[in-house]
Amino acid sequence: MRLYALLLAAGESVRMGRPKALLSWQGGTLVEFQIEQLLAGGVERVVLVLGHQAEAVRRVASPLARTTIVLNQDYATGKTSSVRAGLEAIPNHADAVLVLAVDQPRPAGLIRRLRQAHETSDALITVPSFGGRHGHPTIFSRELFPEMRNIREETQGLRAVRRRDRERTQVIETATRVPLIDINTPEEYQDALAFFVSLGQET
Repeated sequence: MRLYALLLAAGESVRMGRPKALLSWQGGTLVEFQIEQLLAGGVERVVLVLGHQAEAVRRVASPLARTTIVLNQDYATGKTSSVRAGLEAIPNHADAVLVLAVDQPRPAGLIRRLRQAHETSDALITVPSFGGRHGHPTIFSRELFPEMRNIREETQGLRAVRRRDRERTQVIETATRVPLIDINTPEEYQDALAFFVSLGQET
């Protein structure tokens, strides 16, 4: 399966007070960690979507292997604009796309598990879960790309796609809360740092 990733890093990081993509993480930055883990988890190429403070993030990310950088000029309108911008850089031969925000650090083990589960099923959507709560990232099959290109904030974006196709969604339960981690504030950042220290990278 030729799996590509959309890594969304265009937001303004208002509650964090600085670009979340550039937060220190495991000896580098969060964006470097996430691209490395996506590729190690079986993603063919990462499409990194930038917006706010794009040049600062670009300087860090541009030397990274198998990474395409896309600039979303409309990032202030919401995450759906970044998904649409990123999809334009996904080649026609891609079988599926994994969508993840840069403030949702995920180890390669989880990426690999989701990829394998998606590849060996007839599901259109694969999503991880912990404690009955769906998390991130989500894998979408190529059949859904046209629908994804038309998402809008006012119609709940990718949530609407997942809702319409829930009959062909497989949910992968995990043993830890990794799929639910989302870094928006300094407090959540410190919590995530401490949590990942206690984890093995195969989680």
